[in-house]
Amino acid sequence: MLQTLQVELGKRSYPIHIGSGVLEKENASLLLTHIMGKKVVIVSNTTVAPLYMQKLIRLLTGFDPVEVILPDGEQYKTMQTMQDILTQMLENHCDRRTTVLALGGGVVGDITGFASACYQRGVNFIQIPTTLLSQVDSSVGGKTGVNHPLGKNMIGAFYQPQVVLIDTDTLDTLDDRQYSAGMAEVIKYGLLWDREFLHWLHDNMPALMQRDKDLLQQAIYRSCEIKAEVVAEDERESGVRALLNLGHTFGHAIETAMGYGNWLHGEAVAAGMVMAAQLSQSMGWLDEKDVVYVRSILEQANLPIAPPDDMSQAQFNEIMAVDKKVLDGVLRLVLMKQLGKAVVTSEFDHQALQSMLAETT
Repeated sequence: MLQTLQVELGKRSYPIHIGSGVLEKENASLLLTHIMGKKVVIVSNTTVAPLYMQKLIRLLTGFDPVEVILPDGEQYKTMQTMQDILTQMLENHCDRRTTVLALGGGVVGDITGFASACYQRGVNFIQIPTTLLSQVDSSVGGKTGVNHPLGKNMIGAFYQPQVVLIDTDTLDTLDDRQYSAGMAEVIKYGLLWDREFLHWLHDNMPALMQRDKDLLQQAIYRSCEIKAEVVAEDERESGVRALLNLGHTFGHAIETAMGYGNWLHGEAVAAGMVMAAQLSQSMGWLDEKDVVYVRSILEQANLPIAPPDDMSQAQFNEIMAVDKKVLDGVLRLVLMKQLGKAVVTSEFDHQALQSMLAETT
């Protein structure tokens, strides 16, 4: 069953279509109504393109498609890769009526969105996410960008797509590790926003890990619904949207320290959410049983619940000092007041943070 929800941003509002067969011929209008001119640039990678590129091109009868194939991996989410996209767009004489499609996971979506925001100061952009993580998180909300050796996602722009097309059938070809990494972001929504959803996930996690199609679509829909609600309230992360970074300050530090791609984003966020839960417990906000619950649901999803053994307390402190939530030199963290309710705060016990880092590294 096809489901649709709307990201409400005034004139820049857009739909998210979710369901099995979204990329089939009978649903072509979901895509074609959002294409402006004749030229369509499809950016994908070496893993996804062989699976879905031709299927997408078959929907583009009468258009002039340009294929841009990137190497696969977080380590390629760089300014140089974005430059390669822009070069191919210039070589193919793309103009301001060009529509750019991101066909792939979070790396493809982020870097393609950033290239779309920059090319001739902004061209039409459509997200077609093919991983669970990108379907529930990175494709929605308009955050685009690339990594820098000193920090993840430090260079980018807020740039909203025209539409997000989520075909749940693309998850059939997703490997188990990537699937688990995506489930970390699903669990995140329950932890920070919706306790009832969190308990639903806990009860249904065995079936979700078996990729039950109906339950999976429900999980994707609710995740997108929460993100759309938050983005509509705070598009540029000046307030409530920062809650969506639960686990990410610690997680981004892990990704940066270990080398982009060695720990998947969702794996690092999972470990980061446990660290946030532990610090929340030390603040008196969570009980020990709450921390055990967080570990339990992540373990059910085959996710790590601790940072890498070879990462030091000093590395965490050094990398977190350049986190995007640092304002005027003050680190802010997303912690949990209770399961299902998060808060962004600089009013945490800094000694407790150091004690937690010492215990877990």
